[in-house]
Amino acid sequence: MLHRLSGLALVLFLPVHFHVLSLALTDPQRFDHFLSFAQHPLVKLAEAGLVFLLAVHCFGGLRLLALEFLPWSPRQKNLAASAVAGAFLICATFLLRAV
Repeated sequence: MLHRLSGLALVLFLPVHFHVLSLALTDPQRFDHFLSFAQHPLVKLAEAGLVFLLAVHCFGGLRLLALEFLPWSPRQKNLAASAVAGAFLICATFLLRAV
């Protein structure tokens, strides 16, 4: 379920991300304003949430590939927990570097 929700959140985020990137070419002043807005601590926290979602989605996809191509084992729950733990590690590293 977490893999699906993270995929949905990333799909909703990508058009916004591409729009902000297009501001660098079409309206540099608005882009600079957005960059100053992005320094706010809540925005940095939201960015860390996006990094977490990306990591969860990536690790969840790897877990699904393992389920599909590797023989089943009782360790599948451990793989799912490891995927979420790896995502938390990546997110915490990003957040500590951003602050």
